[in-house]
Amino acid sequence: MSDAAKTLFGVHAAALGLRAERLNLISANLANADTPGYKAQDLDFASALRAATGQGGPVTLKVTAKAHVGGAPATSASARVFRTPSQPSLDGNTVDAQMEHAAFARAALEYRASLSFFDSRVRSLLTAITGQ
Repeated sequence: MSDAAKTLFGVHAAALGLRAERLNLISANLANADTPGYKAQDLDFASALRAATGQGGPVTLKVTAKAHVGGAPATSASARVFRTPSQPSLDGNTVDAQMEHAAFARAALEYRASLSFFDSRVRSLLTAITGQ
């Protein structure tokens, strides 16, 4: 995210992208509800947002040789977590369809809220530009 976008839209630009990514993960869980061995995933939104905005993330070390371990800052991919199944299935699938539907509904609502914040910021900028 550019510095101009950070200044103009604050955290909402990063939040909107992360919320869309979370919706994609949950919809993939629902699509694979009958796939043997599929492990349901989710996004730890708070840590992914900290990584995206560069706030309060973990301290990282500078890698100076190929043999060094770590050093890379957290990304949204590193904020992905596997869901713990409430009822284990015999085929190893960890998707609970009812829980995923509820999570999708909540994630869609949160996405819409982020979109509303983003939209209101764009409208206020347009008002400032046009002077109306």
